Parts: sequence; C-alpha cells; structure tokens
Amino acid sequence: METFLSTLQSIGIILVVILFFNVMIFVHELGHFLAGKWRGAYIDRFQIWFGKPIWSKKIGGVQWGLGWIPAGGFVSLPQMEDMQNIEGKADLPQDLKPLKAKDKVIIAAAGPLFSLALAYVFACVVWCIGKPSTEISNTQIGYLMDGSPAMEAGLQPGDIIRKIDGQPVTKWMGNMEGVTELIALSENETINITVDRPQEDGTFVTLDINTGYTQPETNWWQRSSMRRIGIYGASDVYIAAVSPNSPAALAGIQAGETITHVNGQRVYTPVAVMKECEKAQPMELTLTAANGHSRNVVLTPVIPANWQGKEGASPLLGLAWGNKAKDEALQLTYPTPQAQVNQSLKWMGTTLNKLFSPTSSIGMEHLSGPVGIGSHMYKMMELPAEVGWRLLLWFAVILNVNLAVLNILPLPVVDGGHVTLGIAEMLRGKPVSGKILDWIMVAFVFVLLFFFVFVTFKDVGDLVGSEEAEELPAPVFSAPAE
Repeated sequence: METFLSTLQSIGIILVVILFFNVMIFVHELGHFLAGKWRGAYIDRFQIWFGKPIWSKKIGGVQWGLGWIPAGGFVSLPQMEDMQNIEGKADLPQDLKPLKAKDKVIIAAAGPLFSLALAYVFACVVWCIGKPSTEISNTQIGYLMDGSPAMEAGLQPGDIIRKIDGQPVTKWMGNMEGVTELIALSENETINITVDRPQEDGTFVTLDINTGYTQPETNWWQRSSMRRIGIYGASDVYIAAVSPNSPAALAGIQAGETITHVNGQRVYTPVAVMKECEKAQPMELTLTAANGHSRNVVLTPVIPANWQGKEGASPLLGLAWGNKAKDEALQLTYPTPQAQVNQSLKWMGTTLNKLFSPTSSIGMEHLSGPVGIGSHMYKMMELPAEVGWRLLLWFAVILNVNLAVLNILPLPVVDGGHVTLGIAEMLRGKPVSGKILDWIMVAFVFVLLFFFVFVTFKDVGDLVGSEEAEELPAPVFSAPAE
C-alpha cells in the first residue's frame, strides 16, 4: 500500500511539473496569438509542442493542437516569415496580404513580453506568501578534507572566510554569491581566500591564502564537475537524538548536548566527528550541556548490527544531528516582485558571462534542458508542502525571466530574430528575404536541436549518475550482552 501511494505521489508530482511547463509555454505563445489578432494577422495554428499533432481541433478558423515532441510550442503566422520547414505546411488564403514591418515587430515581441508578465504574476504571489530562505549565512570553515587543496594551502577549521578573489562574501551558499558558488565560478588559476583566523585571546588575524582547486572526474555521459577546494562549512555539532544501545547511549550521552572537541581538537561541524568515526578507534568527546556544564566521554564507534556486511557501512556513534536553535519555524523572506526579477536577470547575466569566458570552468554542458529543469522542479515538490510549493513558484519567476530574455535575443528562428528582421525591413523599406536567409534559419534550427539533444543527454546522465552503493537502512544497534 505504501509503495502504491508513493507511486501515485510521484505521478502527481510529474503531472504538476508538466502542467507548469505547459502553462509557461501557453502564455508565451498566447502573447503572439493575441498580438496577431490585434494586428489583423492570419493565424493558421496554435500548437503546444512540436511535431505532428497527436490531438487537434479547429476553433474559429484556427487549428489548436498538441504535438508529439514534448518541447516548446508555436503560433503559425505565415505572414511573419516562411517557417513551413519548421512548423509544417500552412493552408494559406488566396488573397493573403503581407504584414507591415511594425506589426511583425509587435507580434514577435509579444511572446517575450507575456513571459515577463507571467514572471511578475508569479513574483507577486511569492511576495505575498513568502519564499523559503535557501541561504546559509555562516562563512566559517568547519572541516577540510585530507590532502585537499585548501589543506595544502594552509586553511584551517575555524577560519572565517571574508573574501574570495577579492569579492566580499557573507554566506556559505545562496544567490550565486556564497562561498561554494564563488569557488565554483572562479576564473583564476589559483583562488585567493581572505580569512579571519581566531586566536586564543579572542582576537582575529586576517590572512590572504592562495589555494588551488580540483574538479573530480565524472563519467563521460555526465557533466564535468565544478571547481572545489575541499572544505565544509561550520554548523552546530548539536545532538538531537541518541540511538538505543549505541555507543553514545551506553556512554550516557544525551540529546541536547553539544560536542565541542574530539580527542582534544576543536570541532566545528558534525562532518569532523563522522570522519573521525571512520577510523573505528576510541574517541574522547568533550560535551557541553544546555546549562554550560562540560564533561569528557570516551567511546568507540561500531558498525550497526543491521549494517554488517553491507557495502558502504562504516562505524557510528549512534548520534543524530540537529540545530541548536529552539525556533525551527520555516524561515520566509518576502522580496518584492521587482527584486525577484532583478535577481533572476543578475543570475542570468552571471551565467552567460561565465559561459563565454575562456578562463571559466563553466560550459554549455552545465546548462539544463526540460529534463534537468523538470528534475529540479520534481525535487522541490518532494519537499514538505509549505516549502515545495513556495520554492516552485519562486523558480517559475526565474524560468519565465529566462524564457523572455532568451527569446528576445537577436538570433534566427527565436522571437528576437523576427524582431530584428522587422526592424531591418522598416529601415530598408522592403522585407529581408532570400534563400540565404532561409538556409540560415534552417541551419539554426539544427543548431538548436543539437543543443537540445546535448543538454538533454547530460540531464539524463546526471539523473542516472554513476553506480551508487546500496542505500543503508536506519541504523539499529545490538543490545549489550548480559
């Protein structure tokens, strides 16, 4: 029964994701449709998705349909440009007159304008209901991987990162302005990290440290990895729960305590504790209770009874980590619609800048198509309802801004190309036409198709991933022998 309900939930989420995509496509094409009606253009078809229609119906002289290739959509306006090679042959009236250049510009620009308008609609909703905060404001280093570039460069746990390549940073992750993102987007051969290092007397020493980076290898069908230097951010080493019969329980450790030191070394993140557990050796923990009382406990991690012989099993203490903050209510922000649109435009500009920079590690393979975007939306919907829906609506703002900007670029086939041709016609006094233009448009269609197939291949590759170890069940520890 549980599997059946889980399957139904997955199907429901997929349908919601498809619905969101189609709403955005429909609104974009509706802009062309309404502008065409306004300017007196002949409209042959209104189709969502490309290819031969799997469903169609003629209403008011316009054939409405759904294509079999699940990507994009179009409104067939034969008076704009000859797009029969892409959209299929249109049934044209005998007395069809050409459109004025001004009308072509208005009709072509209406699609991106409607996408931008839809972005503002979603942004207004987000402004009212709030957006879950996805930022991690702490910039303190919690742990360094053994042999990592950061460790070799001299960075230490407890260092507070202030700048990366001269750019001030106030968060570990978020808005493409955090430690993680700035390292991934760096374009230099070495990454300059400015840190404040805490001293025993409570003061700080500011240091500039240059570190290299790594890009772990991936399978050929996956995207290449981003730059990283081997650091984890600091977080509370707060014990939320203790498993029965575990080494922690037998040692008298209780929920609500905080681990401050392991074997006399200060720890800043649960990762440090878990890495020490992998050695399967006795550990001395220094714990601090809520009342400030500290004590030392010695214990040895063990492999849970139900993990014995399983791949990926490692020794544990039997601790569950949590947040020391008492108020665990959903943290919401309420950015104005314009602030959301501005942020989306900024992210898009940063992405395009890194994409075309010769010293950046970001390439075309790191862009996502419908599969990757849909997967991202699916993961949002898997989150608790009060979080998932808010994130999805906020993500819709980003998607529609991207759709508007990409379509208004002066490239063949897309709306911006039609706007450019319309303006050129207004300046020349006659339409821009000819076989060369036709070949350019057809060639660009193949370029777009290749790009679509390429990013979809990478999207699927990331979803499939590499072979993963068996997912381990919740750990269960054996009761001590009497």
